Amino acid sequence: MAFFLRLFGFGPPEQTEEERIKAKLAAQKAQSPTLDEPWRELDWGEKQKNLKYVQEYKPEQDDIRYLRVLLYGPVGAGKSSFINSVSSVLRGRMTTPALASATTSDKSFTKKHETHKFNKGRGSAKTFYPLVFNDFMGLEDGTNRGVHADDIKLALRGHLKEGYEFNQVAPISQDDPGYNPTPSADDRVHVLVCVMSANTPQMNSSVLEKMKSVRDTARDLGIPQMLMMTRIDEACCETDKDLRIVYKSKYLRKKMKDFSSAVGIPVNCIFPVKNYSEEIDMNDDIDTLILSALRNMINSGDDFIEKVKTDI
Repeated sequence: MAFFLRLFGFGPPEQTEEERIKAKLAAQKAQSPTLDEPWRELDWGEKQKNLKYVQEYKPEQDDIRYLRVLLYGPVGAGKSSFINSVSSVLRGRMTTPALASATTSDKSFTKKHETHKFNKGRGSAKTFYPLVFNDFMGLEDGTNRGVHADDIKLALRGHLKEGYEFNQVAPISQDDPGYNPTPSADDRVHVLVCVMSANTPQMNSSVLEKMKSVRDTARDLGIPQMLMMTRIDEACCETDKDLRIVYKSKYLRKKMKDFSSAVGIPVNCIFPVKNYSEEIDMNDDIDTLILSALRNMINSGDDFIEKVKTDI
């Protein structure tokens, strides 16, 4: 029937072979889980360059020995594992300075406020990198669960002492032994980093509200904010096969945009990373993603330190 309609001038003209091939390729492209070209450029051969940059960094302000990064986010997002991965990258071998859980749970594994320093060198020559991470109990859905947003906000100003044990019922009070009434410039946070798993199906509204409260305080203090998107290999099977297509993955790009909309952090401040988990040896591609995030973290924190110095 279609043949006779076209024969007498009715209906759409029959496609040429070239048009059929183009249509087929277009359909395949639309169905492909990856883009033809990466939407964000990353030089996979710059690992040593970025590692050297991180190794040689030092805050210029005399009263600040360490650029302080505070990690926060939903329970089970991989905050402690990210700290371990950063330590491994900097030391060139597997290390686990932060206790991390290997099981998925709705309860936070981190119970105390702890500052993680990264060793440089060994033995009598051992020093520390001028970069430290503050690890926090995870944010949980509902009240009296997980870390209180007020504890995180006080930590931004340097009011939490090392080893303070988080209380899920109430935030720290000024008469608590773990409260630091006179924080130094070294105690204050210079970069606020949200850690979220790419496997997260949907964010709970109460967790988002807590995160917004923390972000608003950081904004008022002028503290730069970033987001680490973990478990990209678990969320995207293409990336699991080849980490270098991370910025070609349509799913991960959409996930980053979704996180940006939900949390309010611009996409150019969101970095996909894979934590070391199953590996027993170092991997250059894992290192490259982590070092890319670290370099931007240092740049943001150093700009903030310089701004605070100028304002003073």
